Amino acid sequence: MRAFVFPGQGSQKVGMGAELADNSAIARATFEEVDDALSQNLSTIMRDGPEGELTLTENAQPAIMANAIATLRVLESEFGVSLTDAGDCVAGHSLGEYTALCAVGAFSLAETALLLKLRGQAMQEAVPVGEGAMCALLGADLEKAEELARAAAEGQVCEIANDNDPSQVVLSGHAAAIERAVALVKDHGIKRGIPLPVSAPFHCSLMQPAADRMAEALSDTPPQELALPLYANVTAAATDDPREEQDLLVQQVTGRVRWRESVLAMRAAGVEHFVELGGKVLGPMIGRIDKDAQATSAITMEDLEALAKEIG
Repeated sequence: MRAFVFPGQGSQKVGMGAELADNSAIARATFEEVDDALSQNLSTIMRDGPEGELTLTENAQPAIMANAIATLRVLESEFGVSLTDAGDCVAGHSLGEYTALCAVGAFSLAETALLLKLRGQAMQEAVPVGEGAMCALLGADLEKAEELARAAAEGQVCEIANDNDPSQVVLSGHAAAIERAVALVKDHGIKRGIPLPVSAPFHCSLMQPAADRMAEALSDTPPQELALPLYANVTAAATDDPREEQDLLVQQVTGRVRWRESVLAMRAAGVEHFVELGGKVLGPMIGRIDKDAQATSAITMEDLEALAKEIG
């Protein structure tokens, strides 16, 4: 069995998608479609920057999605590999869940771009700049991270945002609580705590205003039928029910990204090969979660050509 997976925020970089666009009319058309949907030259920001503009949450989220869908469309159109024929399920890390839904036909490309633009804006506006923060814990399992979060909270929000792999957990919450968490890592047997360069505390209860806005947006643009099952971030379980997925996308804004558990659930279901499109972030994580899992990451034409041969 094979899963197609899609990266989340942090995988953006200036120049993303340029090589695909230079070599593929399909990729260029994909980026133009997103530009038209957003009434914005997002593809220019992706190609040329400035980096600060691309890193803005409201730009980074649709940009990462556009790059991944362009990669998928090139794979399908130019290398003859159909996601629905070659894959058995899909998943995405945080915003990547929207990309996965686009890939299986639950949202159109234009709908996905608009939803992610709004999601980025809503998450940015939910908490005043400087009041929230996030940190990555290296050498931390879930139990140690939970103990640290409880100790650092002191009446404020300090919650697990991402359970990425056995060696990396991310905390999110009030800035002062996250500072305390970083200072306390050694006391909890954790190797390092690294403050993350993010503009808002994603995936914690402080994001409730953003969840409310997404609930409204998703009621106007609900997901349609999924061509393949999707493993959702907040449950680490498969669903092919659009109504259930609509609710899970709302929960996802404040909920934990259970990526480690999602990969283990896909492995338990029989997935042997994970294909990451549009990034090279999830592949290494998957390798740390299960060293026996096969993971391939593709972002260039050369990568896609090799992937097509690998899939056969």
